[in-house]
Amino acid sequence: MTHQTRFFFGRGAVLAATVRRSLILTAAAVATTLLSSVALADEGFVSLFDGKTLAGWTTVASKAGNWSVRDGEVVVKGEGGGWLSTDKVYGDFDFKVDYKVGPAGNSGVFIRAPRMGDPAYTGMEIQLLDDEAPVYDKIKPYQHTGSVYGIVAAKRGHNKPLGEWNTIEVIAHGAKVKVILNGTVITEADLSEHDDAVKVHPGIKRTEGYIGLQSHSEEVHFRNAMVKELK
Repeated sequence: MTHQTRFFFGRGAVLAATVRRSLILTAAAVATTLLSSVALADEGFVSLFDGKTLAGWTTVASKAGNWSVRDGEVVVKGEGGGWLSTDKVYGDFDFKVDYKVGPAGNSGVFIRAPRMGDPAYTGMEIQLLDDEAPVYDKIKPYQHTGSVYGIVAAKRGHNKPLGEWNTIEVIAHGAKVKVILNGTVITEADLSEHDDAVKVHPGIKRTEGYIGLQSHSEEVHFRNAMVKELK
C-alpha cells in the first residue's frame, strides 16, 4: 500500500468516526429532549409545538415567511416585526420554552396579550436579549432578559454563553408573575404594586390573553414550548 493510499484510507476513517460521533451526539440530544418532554407531560404540561409545523399558532402582523420550522425548531428571521400567537387564550399558567439568540439577539415572550395593538403594552412582555451586546449598553434595567418589559427589572447574570440554549419559565398567577431563567428565579413581580405603570402599560391589568413569541430584529430559535394551566 502506497503512502498516498494509506493517507486516503486514514482520512476516510477519521471522516467516518466524525460522522458517527455527530450522529451519536444528535441522537443523545433528541433523546434528552424527548425525556424532558415526557417528564413535563407527567407534571401536567402540554406541548405547544409539534416540531414540524406551526399548528396551534397564528402569526400576527408578521411578514410572510418570517416564521418557519427548521430542524425541529421554530425560527424567526426578525424581519418586519409582529409576533407568533398561541391559538388558545390563557389566564393563569406556567409556560416554558427554550430559546437561542445570536449577537445582539432580541425577542420576548408575550403573556395575556390581545391581538390588537403592541402586545408589550396591551399585554405584557418578558424580555429575551443578548444582554452583553454593546448596542444594549445604555438600556434601562427593566429592558434586560427576564424583565417584565418597562415595569420590573430582572436579576442579571444567569444567561448561558451566546449561542447556547437557554430555558425560560414564566409563571403568571393572578397579579403575580415569576420568571425563572436556567433554573434561577430572576423576577418576582406583584403587578398590583405597579398601578403607576398602568397608563403606559394597561396590559398589566389583564387577567387572560394569548401567549406569544416576538419578532424583533434578529434571528432567534425556539424549541420545547410547554404550558400548564393553573387552576
